[in-house]
Amino acid sequence: MKKEIAIVILNYNGKRFLERFLADVLSKSCHLADLIVADNASTDGSMEYIRENFPEIQCITFSKNYGFAGGYNKALRNLEYRYYLLLNSDIEVSEGWLEPLYELMESDPAIAACQPKLLSFADKAYFEYAGAAGGFIDAFGYPFCRGRVFQHIEPDQGQYDDIIEVFWASGACMLVRSAVFHQLNGLDDSFFAHMEEIDFCWRAKIKGYKIMYCPQSKVYHIGGGTLPKLSPKKTYLNFRNNLSMLYKNLPAGRLFVIIFLRLILDGIASIKFLTDGGTGDFLAVLRAHMHFYRKLPRLHAQRRKIKPVKVNQIYHRNLVVDYFLFQKHFFSTLDQRSLK
Repeated sequence: MKKEIAIVILNYNGKRFLERFLADVLSKSCHLADLIVADNASTDGSMEYIRENFPEIQCITFSKNYGFAGGYNKALRNLEYRYYLLLNSDIEVSEGWLEPLYELMESDPAIAACQPKLLSFADKAYFEYAGAAGGFIDAFGYPFCRGRVFQHIEPDQGQYDDIIEVFWASGACMLVRSAVFHQLNGLDDSFFAHMEEIDFCWRAKIKGYKIMYCPQSKVYHIGGGTLPKLSPKKTYLNFRNNLSMLYKNLPAGRLFVIIFLRLILDGIASIKFLTDGGTGDFLAVLRAHMHFYRKLPRLHAQRRKIKPVKVNQIYHRNLVVDYFLFQKHFFSTLDQRSLK
């Protein structure tokens, strides 16, 4: 009997993670899902390791590194499953992790994607940066999570054990309905990496779908496996892709005001990078803005196809002000009336 879920791990020189976690993912998931590894032209022997040790795992290999967005788009293009589970190679799964995600998706056809509770592999008592207990954005596009606001990460004390609708699900571990993935033409290839899942979830919400968080499923994420947390390249991708995401998806009444104010906030951030000795990050923000200006005609064409409308689960305040000026470091201390 054909399985309904394809767990797809996108790999790029992640042999050390595959050696550590792949067998466990396979043993705890094979009753419900097929496991597939798509490889972005790794040079560390990743594919040879899988072929020698896991002949039952299907491998898809690419001739170059297409990034997270392009790699998943190419990998999923011809996979005929009801659901795709996008899974980072640096994740340890728990016993019974897949069933709650599947049951939640099956409970409501309006759910486009969902994520589990993401905890830190290094300290399993704490949430993990890239997703925690479900993602949101503020009025200016700054992403945050229940359990993680900017760099402040909370311990998991059961405070986020409710199934709720969120704004975005983490691409580190996201179960997505394949029909919706293809309806939206997948992830935006031009993002390469970072924020492509937030953009995807925003586009899904514009179409009337829901994004959900499922705490009954737990996984443990190392994080930073491809790029370190402090990296000018990561700074460039985050600032560049965030501006692109905002321009594509903001409703017309808010577009120009938010973009204008966000450019100012980015300028302030770049000066802060420079005064802190982060010349590389300062230049990364400038490069991100130049790329955004060059890309405007393409973004405008994408925007016309998307037809943005107002969606929910946006924090209608400035998270930067709340965090740095008013010292609101916990999700629970944010103005919940503004999260609508």
